[in-house]
Amino acid sequence: MGERPVVLALDQNRRNLELLAQFLDREGYELRGVSDLEELDRALEQPCQFSVALLDLTGFDERVWERAERLHEEGVPFLLISRRVGAKGLQEGLTRGAGGVLQKPLRIQELLILIRSLSEG
Repeated sequence: MGERPVVLALDQNRRNLELLAQFLDREGYELRGVSDLEELDRALEQPCQFSVALLDLTGFDERVWERAERLHEEGVPFLLISRRVGAKGLQEGLTRGAGGVLQKPLRIQELLILIRSLSEG
């Protein structure tokens, strides 16, 4: 049996990461959850190959964009998640290389479709 695809997720809310891990596990993915930018940096330094990343922008400052650019440069497709997604946020995310921007609350099936699409292609 092959290795499961690994999803990297940034979210300050650890409970959200736990719930996401349970859901993704049932769908055949492994989750590497991080709750701050320093943890994200350490995860990106590891040799693990991430299939896709999810960056929840809630509670993070402008430094999160540096990490988005790093993901893009390293060829890791990523989605941005936010409470409010206006035209400016959408443009900013797409300019930084995001494969999409999702608004909270998430529709879990929509998220899964996007994860599959980005990780496979």
